Amino acid sequence: MERFFLYDDLVETKARFVSFMGENQRFDLAILKTDRYYGKSLILDIQSNRFAIIGEDDLKEPGYIEYAFKLEEDAAEELRDFLFDIM
Repeated sequence: MERFFLYDDLVETKARFVSFMGENQRFDLAILKTDRYYGKSLILDIQSNRFAIIGEDDLKEPGYIEYAFKLEEDAAEELRDFLFDIM
């Protein structure tokens, strides 16, 4: 069977791996920046096997980090603060 690709691009990516301990939980993240996703970053939470494409607008959206990473409000606030600092 022949595959039908919508796209198959090779792009330069900048990857940052960060591990930090919040008040209630540890975060092990991979942060990928490319020219894709309209300037947003691909954030991978390695411990929970969850990921999201996030920009500053998403960080300001109430409940988005809680939803995307299945976090309680206090843990989500720690992650949100960190992501605001690096974006």
